[in-house]
Amino acid sequence: HILIIFCSFSVFSKDFTLSKVASLSKPWGMSFISDTEIIVTERTGKIKLINLKNGSVSEIAHNLNYMTRGQGGLFDIIFRDGYTWVSYTEKLGTLRYGTSVARGKFNRIEINFKNIFQQNSANNSSQHFGGRLLLDGNHLFLTVGERGLGRVAQDPKKHPGSIIRIELDGSIPDDNPHFVNNVNWDPAVYQIGVRNPQGMTKSPYSNEIFISNHGAMGGDWIGGIEKGGNFGWNLLGWGGVNYNGSQIGPKWKEGFSRPLKYWTPSIGVSAIAFYTGTEFQEWNNNILVASLKDKSLRLIRNLTSNNILEEIIFVGLIERIRDIEIQENTGKIFLLSEKYFSETG
Repeated sequence: HILIIFCSFSVFSKDFTLSKVASLSKPWGMSFISDTEIIVTERTGKIKLINLKNGSVSEIAHNLNYMTRGQGGLFDIIFRDGYTWVSYTEKLGTLRYGTSVARGKFNRIEINFKNIFQQNSANNSSQHFGGRLLLDGNHLFLTVGERGLGRVAQDPKKHPGSIIRIELDGSIPDDNPHFVNNVNWDPAVYQIGVRNPQGMTKSPYSNEIFISNHGAMGGDWIGGIEKGGNFGWNLLGWGGVNYNGSQIGPKWKEGFSRPLKYWTPSIGVSAIAFYTGTEFQEWNNNILVASLKDKSLRLIRNLTSNNILEEIIFVGLIERIRDIEIQENTGKIFLLSEKYFSETG
């Protein structure tokens, strides 16, 4: 059993406190239901509801056909207007798995989900599922990892290694790249060339959407998504090398989407979130970055400028950080933390 720490900040950035709210098992994603309730996924397959007033944890039954092999399981979850969206690993045939998204009407006892997206090109890999969700108006964005298969991320007909954009009910927007000038792309694919993106956030100031992405040995990054763009994996190595030390490709070259911030060596970048609130007013308009590998929380200032500044808020005070949410009415920061066993994230 893995002890999970669910934390919040208070006071000021230089004088914060970490408070344990609840214990969970391999939590991955969370979303506020109200000021006093948070819904959380556990990668082991459970959905939990946490009461912030008294710290009680209850389980919500569900009907998801999930699989927990390797890095698979339940991933992100979002609540809005009485509905919940969840990403997860689904078994899609004999020894074939993929990243799926389901939607269901929120209920504190049981949620009846219906799939609205299934990854095509399912395979038997148990790694690099991606799985981060973001709602943007009437659109839903999903990150899909390349499942450790490398060059598949350059095939726009296949979902692995891509950013997916669909409507809230799973239908396909008529202005996706397929319908505009890239008819050879799968209709749901918005951008290609990613490896294992596990963070996504929208700027409340510019409305741009940014993702974080795992490199191999080195080459983690944050970058802005763009319709029809290609981040280059694995033609590009983003400054990293393969695990056997062999070269992948250049850090970047003309014609590809360009990350804004790189990390070499890797930090195991996971969730990212623009900070908005009064609790840490000096952090407004900047991005919080969670790390799995070095168990750190970081702040990136001026991400889209030529003067990017990085501040490490803490390292190693809690375990690997999977998700970040900001409480709207207070500006307090909530973190999902998990202990590390054998998975690589």
